[in-house]
Amino acid sequence: MKGPSSPPRSASVSSSPARRADLLDASPFRTFALLLGLVFVAYFPALSGGMLWDDAGHVTRPDLRSLDGLARIWFEVGATQQYYPVLHSAFWFEHLLWGDATLGYHLVNIFLHATAAFLFGLVLRRLAVPGAWLAALLFALHPVAVESVAWISEQKNTLSAVFYLAAALAYFRFDAERRPKDYAWATALFALAILAKTVTATLPAALLVVFWFRRGRIEWRRDVQPLLPWFAAALVMGAITAHFEHELIGARGADFALGVIPRLLLAGRVTWFYLGKLLWPADLLFVYPRWSIDASSAAQWIFLLTASASLVALAFWSRRQRAPLAVALLFGGTLFPVLGFFNVYPFVFSYVADHFQYLASLAIFAAAAAILTGVLTARPAFVRWSSLALLLALLGGLTWQQSRMYRDVFTLYETTLRKNPRAWLAHHNLALALAASGRVAEALPHAEATLALKPDYAPAENNLGDDLLRLGRAVEAIPHLERAIALQPDYVAAHRNLGFALAMSDRTAEALSHFQRAVQLDPNDADAELNWALGLMFTQSFEVAEPHFRRALALAPASADFHVTYGRALARAGRLDDAIAEFRAALAADPNSADAHAQLADALRRTGRASEAEAHLRAAPPLAPK
Repeated sequence: MKGPSSPPRSASVSSSPARRADLLDASPFRTFALLLGLVFVAYFPALSGGMLWDDAGHVTRPDLRSLDGLARIWFEVGATQQYYPVLHSAFWFEHLLWGDATLGYHLVNIFLHATAAFLFGLVLRRLAVPGAWLAALLFALHPVAVESVAWISEQKNTLSAVFYLAAALAYFRFDAERRPKDYAWATALFALAILAKTVTATLPAALLVVFWFRRGRIEWRRDVQPLLPWFAAALVMGAITAHFEHELIGARGADFALGVIPRLLLAGRVTWFYLGKLLWPADLLFVYPRWSIDASSAAQWIFLLTASASLVALAFWSRRQRAPLAVALLFGGTLFPVLGFFNVYPFVFSYVADHFQYLASLAIFAAAAAILTGVLTARPAFVRWSSLALLLALLGGLTWQQSRMYRDVFTLYETTLRKNPRAWLAHHNLALALAASGRVAEALPHAEATLALKPDYAPAENNLGDDLLRLGRAVEAIPHLERAIALQPDYVAAHRNLGFALAMSDRTAEALSHFQRAVQLDPNDADAELNWALGLMFTQSFEVAEPHFRRALALAPASADFHVTYGRALARAGRLDDAIAEFRAALAADPNSADAHAQLADALRRTGRASEAEAHLRAAPPLAPK
């Protein structure tokens, strides 16, 4: 990127295309088709990928799938994991089209990434930056983007990038022609961007850097004043996101207690880390090791001092050439929200993540493409094209290889643990996935490893207790569940699981208080309500328990197991006709429930209806031979 040395004062952002020396100078439509095809091939292994980690919190939950749910996405604080209503509206619409089938979400992410790369090329052509389409290809195929494209949750990155770059294009048109409609379009696109992901709030500052790069100055009336509403919106959304991170997601506590100096040291190291991964994309991980920040270590000051010295040197050099400083400001400025000055939840397990630099990487790709174009333009055609083909094939191959890691949750976490054995989050999530697939015995070592690496993590204590419960080791589970509650007193699942463990250990009276507490904390917890009912029945009477049975069924009316449990309680109380009705309701909910057939057969036999009972008794063993 090389800026003009002395532009006229009235110059605006250039609307002329980049020079023919761009090496890749196809028509925009053919370029988009090329980008889309290459991205599809590079990410093909990820197309079969299932749900990962927090995907279930982004793919629209059942309670948000109606029109009323769509309204809640926009107007109810806490209805979604983060207040990104444009993103969650997109997920809402996608779920309407293909439900929980993951292929659709992956195809949308690939399309959005290719579109973002295409818009990036258009932005650079608008700015007359050499190598515009080469930069777009570098962005499209670089493996650092895999985490953003192959992970469904990170549609927040690809979607917001499309709006971010479209807003920039519209604003450049406004800057050149000063038409109100262009400003309105640009503002609307910027609003969509920040409502899809807050990191795009850095756009107005990035525009000012671009204007300085192109014109050598920033004018208050021409450049700054029109962007003041954008800066205001950015501040508001930044405050909302910070509140969500702190209050709802949990970015607080000892893991985030860093002073000013440690945060500066962290910012220096983070910057060099991301630049290094762009220039040499080796050993890319889903969870990187979490650094220990120590101000007393002289080695840790190297990152901050070299970053600061580089910035000062580029500032002096900008008197001759502004491009290097502009690239540094764009890269560092876009990274600013994740440099460590603000608390974001992922810092609890790592200070860096590939998806954090999705937007910031654009500046480096623009610079790299401009440099490559300058170097290769004077070379013979064979050297030019073979060099470009080799580079793009290498990047595409690395992306293809990296995207294989996202085929399923087991591949993702097992690969991560091979390269980073101390990644407690990977142990934790792998334990959850194994337990959910019925491989509880295999989950146990990973749950224990999580606690060995992160002993103060309440969810790990709860999950280890839950695994022990599933293995019938209730007495061993109790201390872990008690520890989870000691670490997090309002932990609903831990109260529910502890109540169950106590009940299994013949301590039902003690269990009642935990079932009750779970229901108080979450009135919609049907499992806790049902267990509370069972505990009341065994310690007091069926009459005391019955309202809780009914409330549990009201919360989960389609659960065959709940109907069977209530039916058994009714049968135990001698109300066989009511019990039969519940067992029939269970079969209506799940015709293949062996337990419902068996219990209904027993109740029918006890009421003298032997012929009816025999039919259900015969149906039970084929469904559940044991």
